[in-house]
Amino acid sequence: MRFSRNVAGTLFVGGALTLTLASLAYPSMLGLTTVSSSPSRVIAQTRWGPLTEADRDFVVKVRAAGLWEYPVGQMALKKGTSKGVLVAGQHLVSGHAALDATCRKIAPQLNIAIPNQPSPQQQGFISTLNADSGKKFDTDFANILRVTHGQIFNTVAKIRSTTQNTLVRALADQANTTVLDHITVMEKTGLVDFGQVLFQETTPPKLSAKDMTPPAPAPGRPQVVLTPPAGGDPGDPPADTPGSSPVPSPSPTIG
Repeated sequence: MRFSRNVAGTLFVGGALTLTLASLAYPSMLGLTTVSSSPSRVIAQTRWGPLTEADRDFVVKVRAAGLWEYPVGQMALKKGTSKGVLVAGQHLVSGHAALDATCRKIAPQLNIAIPNQPSPQQQGFISTLNADSGKKFDTDFANILRVTHGQIFNTVAKIRSTTQNTLVRALADQANTTVLDHITVMEKTGLVDFGQVLFQETTPPKLSAKDMTPPAPAPGRPQVVLTPPAGGDPGDPPADTPGSSPVPSPSPTIG
């Protein structure tokens, strides 16, 4: 089943991450609206180099991506009907568990507050896929995830090439490898409609900034942890050799 252009306008956000925010503690929005002079504005001097608005927003965005893609990966392991979708689900869980560990490590070092919930738009992705089943789930899963990863890919490269902060640079290196891996496994499902994906990647979103912003973390609440799959290094993509059977990983934990 193909996604309509109306769906593209309402569900898929522009992942170019033109993220420009005012406060260091937590972004007020993560959409395409510019609320200050420049994403290159330095908002803090740290021992790892200057931290810009774009740097801060990138850390928040990587964390928020994991908060919806990790459970969707788990969903694929349970609901997927093809080998390619099962493998892609494994890669989502492994990749985002590793990225999440990095985000949770560097965020307090850089005095960045990170969310515990995905944005309303990202929660919509989860709801859409949760309602799907069979072949429709497989197709929607592959196309939604291919669009969102395609949108973020160029942004990761921009952050990597412009940041002066060594912690953010290392996160961008890791994200670049992970996003490319996820793009590849989605394409290997054989279900990606490249014409629709290209349209959705390049069409401006029709959502408000509020819909694209993950809620600020509630004071005093424990942090959600995306636990790595059992029996392996969370930084390594899981094996997808013929005959292997994906094993669902644990659900996100609070800690």
